[in-house]
Amino acid sequence: MASTSAAAATVMLGGKGATLSPAAVYALSLGLAAPGIDPSAQKSLSTRAASPQETPAPLAAAIASLAPTESRAAAAVLLNKLVLTSSDSASALVTAATAARLAGSLDLAAALPLGSRDEAAVAAASAPAAVALAALIDCCAAPLARVADAVAALSCEAARGDAAAAFDVPASGDGLSSKDEADVAADIKVLVFGSKLVGAAAGGAPAAATFAKVPALNGIFRQAVRALHTLVRIELNAPVKLGKRDAGETGEGKEEALVVLATQLARAVQALCKLSVARARLCAESIADAELREKLTGGVSVDDLKGMLDKVLIDSDAVSVLKGVYNHLLKFRDYLAWEAAVAMAVIGADSSIEKPQAAAENEAASSTEKPQAGGDKAKGDKKSKKKKTLGKGTSAVLMLLRDHVTNGSTVASVNSVLVAEWATSLSSLFDPKCSGLESLVEKVKEIVESNEVRRLPKIPKGTRDFGKEQMAIRERAFSIITSVFKMHGATALDTPVFELRETLMGKYGEDSKLIYDLADQGGELCSLRYDLTVPFARYVAMNSISALKRYQIAKVYRRDNPSKGRYREFYQCDFDIAGVYEPMEPDFEVIKVLTELLNQLDIGTYEIKLNHRKLLDGMLEICGVPPQKFRTVCSSIDKLDKQTFEQVKKELVDEKGISNETADEIGNLVKTRGPPLEVLTELRKEGSKFMNNEGSVAALNELEILFKALDKANAIDKIVFDLSLARGLDYYTGVIYEAVFKGAAQVGSIAAGGRYDNLVGMFSGKQIPAVGVSLGIERVFAIMEQQEKERNEIRPTETEVLVSILGKDLTLAAELVSELWSAGIKAEFKLTTRVANHIKYALQSGIPWMVLVGESELQKGTVKLKDVEANQEYEVDRKDFVQELKRRLS
Repeated sequence: MASTSAAAATVMLGGKGATLSPAAVYALSLGLAAPGIDPSAQKSLSTRAASPQETPAPLAAAIASLAPTESRAAAAVLLNKLVLTSSDSASALVTAATAARLAGSLDLAAALPLGSRDEAAVAAASAPAAVALAALIDCCAAPLARVADAVAALSCEAARGDAAAAFDVPASGDGLSSKDEADVAADIKVLVFGSKLVGAAAGGAPAAATFAKVPALNGIFRQAVRALHTLVRIELNAPVKLGKRDAGETGEGKEEALVVLATQLARAVQALCKLSVARARLCAESIADAELREKLTGGVSVDDLKGMLDKVLIDSDAVSVLKGVYNHLLKFRDYLAWEAAVAMAVIGADSSIEKPQAAAENEAASSTEKPQAGGDKAKGDKKSKKKKTLGKGTSAVLMLLRDHVTNGSTVASVNSVLVAEWATSLSSLFDPKCSGLESLVEKVKEIVESNEVRRLPKIPKGTRDFGKEQMAIRERAFSIITSVFKMHGATALDTPVFELRETLMGKYGEDSKLIYDLADQGGELCSLRYDLTVPFARYVAMNSISALKRYQIAKVYRRDNPSKGRYREFYQCDFDIAGVYEPMEPDFEVIKVLTELLNQLDIGTYEIKLNHRKLLDGMLEICGVPPQKFRTVCSSIDKLDKQTFEQVKKELVDEKGISNETADEIGNLVKTRGPPLEVLTELRKEGSKFMNNEGSVAALNELEILFKALDKANAIDKIVFDLSLARGLDYYTGVIYEAVFKGAAQVGSIAAGGRYDNLVGMFSGKQIPAVGVSLGIERVFAIMEQQEKERNEIRPTETEVLVSILGKDLTLAAELVSELWSAGIKAEFKLTTRVANHIKYALQSGIPWMVLVGESELQKGTVKLKDVEANQEYEVDRKDFVQELKRRLS
């Protein structure tokens, strides 16, 4: 990245992986740093003589309107763009002379006239003035997001606001609440944690209403800052693609985009200014001195803001708008500083509040205390000196602000002049050029990330930890599943836990809203995988594979509402066959694999509901549903396992525009279910509406082949032909199926899958048919765990032998247990003099055998073998104990 050397105060531009940050632009604009060009980038600059060009109109206008600091920032941006473009394209003609003039003076006018047509194209297309102003805004706004939270927390203390109500904003995680709003509330709760000033009975209604606005408005400010920063980072560091541009093209698109985001930021700042003034007045109203209270209450006025923002935003000139937003941000800085100064004054003047002190001050204060006679305090002193304390976070913030404005000196009394001086000093502190700002921001960050409010950590909704007993069951289940997959010749595959967002979108129908999108880091837009099927199809397409039988066991993520048996992070176990085969050949094997899995996992009674997507489409066509509504109607039908038909019908009619008559006809047909061959015969009998539908006939012919194969494989008894099965995912094209547990535990679907002939083609254009099944292993685990608990057979370890040393001789334990390990025996060791502790551990862990060695055994050269369950002991020679154990274990 662009490096700023503290010693040389130089911002290096160009070079491998270099980036120019808004902070570096700010430092260059103020002359706190000078630009330098990386030697590797210097080599890409041309030494040809300049060919003077006409100055692009936007650049000429900018030179005339920018203040000196703004002009320096714009010159730095233009220089960086020229260096980046020259390094990016071997054909770009950027002269070393122009770069040298800009680097030497950081003056836009010094760069004129531009020395080549390419330089003029870069200057026109990169909008250096607008980008520079946006970078200055970004640099000043970013730290204020943290500062605004800290000042709000300090004011909440001074005004004794109701923190419990104002900042109770839980994050739902379901997209129905603002993450930034919840984060602000959580951060401020951490800052005021431990305070005796804020609480449910404090502050009154005006304070409650004022502080209740903080999470939403500060959250919007965070969003606006983040959005602008993302675009500024790109515009600062993206080279101009000269092959697509010419000197006549301007950067108006970039300017307009920056203006849109800067305007959003300005609106947020406007609201925060008003809120800051309101909080400052709330704080001042608690001051007993009427004259001081009146002066502090009127110290700043919201009238200063009237019309200020609209005047800025009405101007159509992008540079003028950005200059106005920048000035508006500086005004906000002053308001925050005034609010902080008033809050400090209120806290300082209140004798009932214990003032925070540094460690050295505490020691000094302790040493000056005069003890009472006999070393005891006077009676009643303890009660009279009891003072209310600030929160731990706000105490730290207050000390930082106080030290900055007082330089460590003692304040005898507070007056309006002193508060105004504090405000001026704090406004300077909140300027990025002040080194103290970084310390303040880092301190606030350190406090909120310490998370003292919660004390005990917790996991996100929809996720779980798994203890040793649960993991023992899971590992056994995974072993069974893997062995079944391998028995059918499947090979393992692993894919990234996140995919490009474009890979996942448009594949899941209405369930696409459940995809977890990752925060944009200024690069590719990515999302956590929703299932394993789409990544598999992407893999097949990307690698031009024509046939593959694979399995994958991995976690997937869905932004669903957590409930019993429904999680946001869970495992899927997938088995898929891709390639061209005889009709129903892979479909049969996949369903056979599913029956083998559920049989070997021994979870109890289950059924596999089966249907065909073409039959389903034929049914909808017969009922009169328009083709464009097939998929959305299928999504509704898919809910019949959870809802009554009347509920589904209401959704079809009210939300999806299906007539009552059509919905009723659908209802009559979806009731059809039963043994596969019987239902197949019923649907194919003479007079059946399905036999007049081409798609339905094709589906029934395929199902006949499938059912006969399953019958011969002794797997058809678990299959139920069910016309209500719809499977809401968009990519299914043929047979679809879903396994449902029929036991006492209500866990719903435990596996599902189907044929998806077009999914691979969505990525490559080449159609590769595929069919697969996904085992909902989390629900299977829930069944297995319940069964194991009822049988009391959960054993977390596979340890076969416990080497019990009746003493503390680690050397002896190491010798004995290593012999067991070398012989392939699963063993643990324990050192304690109490035999009862050894036996208790073996019983709790389910370890069948113990090797007991005490003083007696050492003297005789023997060991005792103990059968824990039978409670019998056998004494054997030390040299024979491994062979004896192997014999008994076998």
